[in-house]
Amino acid sequence: MSQRPETTAHLQYRVPAVRHLAWMCHTPQLISSPEVFIPEKHLPKDVEQRLQAWDKTPVAGPAVLTEQPARRLGQYFERLYQCLLEDLLGWEILLKNQPVRHNGITLGELDFIVRNPADNALEHHEIAVKFYLGHQGTDQETPLWYGPNSRDRLDIKTRRLIGHQSRMTQRPETRNLLASVGIEAPVRPRVFMPGYLFYSLAETLSPPPEVPPEHLRGHWLYIDDLNGVTDETERWVPLNKPHWLGPWRQRQAPDAGQTEQALEVVRSAGIPRLFARLEPAPTDGYWEETSRVFVVPDIWPASPHKSQS
Repeated sequence: MSQRPETTAHLQYRVPAVRHLAWMCHTPQLISSPEVFIPEKHLPKDVEQRLQAWDKTPVAGPAVLTEQPARRLGQYFERLYQCLLEDLLGWEILLKNQPVRHNGITLGELDFIVRNPADNALEHHEIAVKFYLGHQGTDQETPLWYGPNSRDRLDIKTRRLIGHQSRMTQRPETRNLLASVGIEAPVRPRVFMPGYLFYSLAETLSPPPEVPPEHLRGHWLYIDDLNGVTDETERWVPLNKPHWLGPWRQRQAPDAGQTEQALEVVRSAGIPRLFARLEPAPTDGYWEETSRVFVVPDIWPASPHKSQS
């Protein structure tokens, strides 16, 4: 299962938030659309020097680099995205997490309204980071891609992101809201959804046609099928949020006891867990992620499970 991920260039950063931010700047996405926002097209020429300086002295950088990460991965991801827009790109954020309501009912929320200095245009950015596992059911013609919590699904999320969330500024309620704060120009929709697709070790699955071919990949397997790859787990470490934003590195060697405790959570509580497989780095003595794998309970995805928080 060893497969060095496409993002290993970001392993140079020792501060996790800097590493996560660098990953966000360059990572492939899980969505194909003309509205996809590609940070690489807007990064300043000195982006690597800035990241290296923040990594060397994080207290001199944006607050998100040293503050306690939000408990929820989505909130932490939003904080990093704000840092990407403001502190790396230098864009002005006009609104953030703005609810849109009609007669007291919330219709949706605007993640970010920003000004793109390249053409002075206003943009509406909707963002998400996602992790989906491919599953070929016996009554399905094509695989479905579920989140660790199987109530989340790639096709449903993509339709909602493109068809609803990114279209919020077209609603009269949103236009009235924006006008009330002095935003009256047309607003260009943008979406940003990086993440990973995890392919079953038990069967060969084709990638979803709507996902770019360069997407990041991992594998998944059922807990009862782990016996066939027992030797592999010696170099596994459980990944806790927010470190699902890859890649992972650590100074100490993998701890087999820690890995077994995490696997026991899958067995006893039925909660999927994400693991990284590590190899020694050739330069600085750290252990670095070379691939990642989800281990899921044997009833997955038959009923929803609360994913690890």
